[in-house]
Amino acid sequence: MKEKTVSELKQMRDNHEDFQLIDVREPDEYELSNLNGELIPMGEIPANVDKISKDKPVIIHCRSGARSARMCAYLEQNHGFTNLYNLKGGIRAWAEEIDPSLSV
Repeated sequence: MKEKTVSELKQMRDNHEDFQLIDVREPDEYELSNLNGELIPMGEIPANVDKISKDKPVIIHCRSGARSARMCAYLEQNHGFTNLYNLKGGIRAWAEEIDPSLSV
């Protein structure tokens, strides 16, 4: 499985690269803190596959990287995605390395 670090994600944002960021956490987690990604909770991914781009990089994240890794694997195995990246360490890594003001 391909991964991106939070430093790589920050660089992509700073460079205004074209990518999709998907947050697979639950709505209450998203409300607490988020990275301005598109919220598609893990349980809703199967019904929302059509909302996930196949034409540009897609970074999927959760709190620590476990749920997003499962969703990357699911989408690759069942829907043929080849452009997915798991955010290594999830939003917790972002809070530790990029933005300590984030509550996670």
